[in-house]
Amino acid sequence: MNTEIGRITGVFRYPVKSMAGVSLKTANLGWHGLEGDRRFAFRRATNRSGMPWLTASRLPELILYEPVETDNQAPAYVRTPDGRQLALDGEELREELSQMHGAEVQLMQLNSGIFDEASISVISLATIRQVEVESGLPLDIRRFRPNIVVETFKVDPFGEDGWLGATLSFGGDLGGPAISVTIRDKRCVMLNLDPETAEADARVMKAAVRLNRNNAGIYGTVIRTGEISIGQSVFLRLD
Repeated sequence: MNTEIGRITGVFRYPVKSMAGVSLKTANLGWHGLEGDRRFAFRRATNRSGMPWLTASRLPELILYEPVETDNQAPAYVRTPDGRQLALDGEELREELSQMHGAEVQLMQLNSGIFDEASISVISLATIRQVEVESGLPLDIRRFRPNIVVETFKVDPFGEDGWLGATLSFGGDLGGPAISVTIRDKRCVMLNLDPETAEADARVMKAAVRLNRNNAGIYGTVIRTGEISIGQSVFLRLD
């Protein structure tokens, strides 16, 4: 049985891993998450681990770099914190990030996306606001780096935990795009970073730890593709 639980109020993609996100009104949900999401990353050239990419947990200033999209196409340029526009695949940007990181980095591209856990993330406004209250700080939604933000009819912070193993579908047509909810979103130190300044405040992550063992939101895998947009209904089916 499908139950309508809320509406989509935010859609975001992150063309370059750990750089600033792009707020969207509509996006195509494909088999590898939102079209264009995390298709690029800067790799730590000498790192041989399974997660070699450079992230804002290592270089907080990375979140201040803004990929520049044109007509919904993959970004060719990145706007730097001081307003310069550099080619994404250019030597100037690569050298700048290498110098800031203190070691060589290289641009990489993967058409299926460069994800840590799963290809799509969802969080409710109720969860964000509860972390905000507990931390005592006004929190920009962008701290949570979601793909989809849902305003649930029932104000139930961390209610996403109850979606595990269930299906979320989007839109008035119950045959519309859908994801299978697989795991909780366990937060890293990026939650502490102000998206406007990259300054860290540990009170944010500490609040998430106290409230829900550092879990806030969920990850899922795509089981039906299609277009998602602001204002669409969200349905929950408990399998």
